[in-house]
Amino acid sequence: MKFFTKPIKPEDTDDEQLLGSYRRTRNLKLLGSLYERYMPLVYGVALKYLKEEEQAQDAVMSIFEELAQKVHQHDIQQFRSWLYVLSRNYCLMQLRSSKKMETVGLDEFVEFTPVVHPDSEDRERAILALEQCLDKLTPPQKQSVRLFYLDEKCYKEVAEQTGYSMNEVKSYIQNGKRNLKICLEKNGGR
Repeated sequence: MKFFTKPIKPEDTDDEQLLGSYRRTRNLKLLGSLYERYMPLVYGVALKYLKEEEQAQDAVMSIFEELAQKVHQHDIQQFRSWLYVLSRNYCLMQLRSSKKMETVGLDEFVEFTPVVHPDSEDRERAILALEQCLDKLTPPQKQSVRLFYLDEKCYKEVAEQTGYSMNEVKSYIQNGKRNLKICLEKNGGR
């Protein structure tokens, strides 16, 4: 007795299966099907940071192109979360490169709003405050935060590069982020 199975359609598979299939075959249709599920999320992130619909739409296309390359370079545990971080980092890099973000906005960097939002006249003071607060972190926190946020490394890559366990890396990043917020709120207005 033969059993016939119908071909698996992209919409019938979960994220990890589609991602694995794309990595094996490099068939962009598979990646496109996966990405399509999260296009509203990517567009929302882009609109939040870039503030203009046209730029957000362009970002959605550019992020897909970046995704096709980066998906082979990273160990992705949860695609949705990883795509969110990729999208956010892409938008922040766009803002930095276009000089729209003239200050180092740690609020975008670690997603909180400090007490004082420096204007362009206070740019040097804001950069100095950021550097001083980064220097106050413990060495493991500082290293983990820099690798994760500035170098766009995933938890696993940070762990491999530093020798810390995954739990230590997550803890250092979480505590470092909290300590930066506290430090900037205390010293941001001075």
